[in-house]
Amino acid sequence: MGNNLNPVADKILKSFEAQIANGEEAMKSDFNGIRTGKASPALIENVMVDYYGTPTRLRDLAGITAPEPRLLVVQPWDASAVKAAEKAILASNLGLNPVNDGKLLRVPIPELSEERRQQLVKQVKQRSEEAKVQVRNLRRDANEAAKKAQKGSELTEDELKQLLDLIQKATDKHIDVIDKLVAEKDKELMHV
Repeated sequence: MGNNLNPVADKILKSFEAQIANGEEAMKSDFNGIRTGKASPALIENVMVDYYGTPTRLRDLAGITAPEPRLLVVQPWDASAVKAAEKAILASNLGLNPVNDGKLLRVPIPELSEERRQQLVKQVKQRSEEAKVQVRNLRRDANEAAKKAQKGSELTEDELKQLLDLIQKATDKHIDVIDKLVAEKDKELMHV
């Protein structure tokens, strides 16, 4: 942007932008875990498996591939983890029923019913609302930090005004990104 910001203002703005970027990545990751009827390793990679008493992400104890558009294959590196992985996928609330052959799991991805698609669209919208609330809370914190810096004479009145404006622009941009991600996911979910 080429902002000639005072170092204090620059630090507040960069911190705010980094935090909202982290929130965006978390939301994208959550969206990847929402099933669309196509096989994608992202769908189950974050399922937590009780591996010898330690909650472990499925991707950290197994290879996950999508050899066909409607099939995932989970190949645990430790054959004794097959049963635990199967149990975790069944308990994951994704509506998946893995087939255990003793060495690996085949996870067929069933077609989504219209009702299930609608539920998933609602889930996406709810997650996006949570992300927007998080952005607004971060904006409030950044604005408070800016006002505190101005009170402490680290920023002039003009620098404060400029910083608050930049924080608002970053907020608006991020809310637009959230809306675009929701629109893409809705389209993906409703495409039969």
